[in-house]
Amino acid sequence: MKRILIGTLLCLGTAGAWASTEPTEKDAIAMAERGAAFIKANGKEEMMKKISAKDPDFLQGSLYVDMRDINTGIVLAHPVNPAIVGKDLTDVPDANGKKYRREIIELAARKGKGWVDYMYKNPATGKIEPKTTYILRVGDVVLEAGIYKK
Repeated sequence: MKRILIGTLLCLGTAGAWASTEPTEKDAIAMAERGAAFIKANGKEEMMKKISAKDPDFLQGSLYVDMRDINTGIVLAHPVNPAIVGKDLTDVPDANGKKYRREIIELAARKGKGWVDYMYKNPATGKIEPKTTYILRVGDVVLEAGIYKK
């Protein structure tokens, strides 16, 4: 009886870990790569439509993909904040003065992918919190998928 109880508790503990709702860095990379594959198969215009339509492949709770033009810095598609689409926010700093969007573009141009850290307002808490975003260059656009750090 004791073994069964311990086994049950271990299974429940593991199931709880699997049911975590907080996205991970692995989730962000996977979502950006899914977006890159979609662009390669269907084109960036179709990807922009998917993002704007809040497609569940590219918007899952606090994790989402947005798209920026690598040459101009203009936001091409954003599922959560459509008001910034068409705008160049490259030199608008975060709460600590970091021009993280400029860093995103430079990293994408130089290496094609990587992580950029900055401070950003978490819509779930309403607070400025540390965020890290995985960026992935696909042709002349940059896909961005970020998570809040704990």
